[in-house]
Amino acid sequence: VQLVESGGGLAQPGGSLRLSCAPSGATLRYHAAGWFRQVPGKEREGVSCINRSDGTTYYSDTVKGRFTISRDAAKNTVYLQMNSLKPEDTAVYYCAADPMLYCSDDGMSEGDFTSWGQGTQVTVSS
Repeated sequence: VQLVESGGGLAQPGGSLRLSCAPSGATLRYHAAGWFRQVPGKEREGVSCINRSDGTTYYSDTVKGRFTISRDAAKNTVYLQMNSLKPEDTAVYYCAADPMLYCSDDGMSEGDFTSWGQGTQVTVSS
């Protein structure tokens, strides 16, 4: 499944952005979906994940309480609502999905996801 992200851009500290992830020519209905982010020189970090069946979610400690992941089955889209943004949230954000994965509090691993988007830049700066 090819994924397409949108919604990145520039935000001020304390501001908000909403990222969207939609598949190209397929459905996300039977996939767990998640968001990773990466800054140059660092490993890709798993930020949040949402399950396909029960809609349960996972958040990394760095974003818990500020970011919310959700999915709209009718629109075949997964969202990441990012509030109270900080400069350290600046990164390229990637959407990922997998039909077999179950997200849990054990965290997120790149190798668990088989479908990826190209990424969207989020910059938090005054």
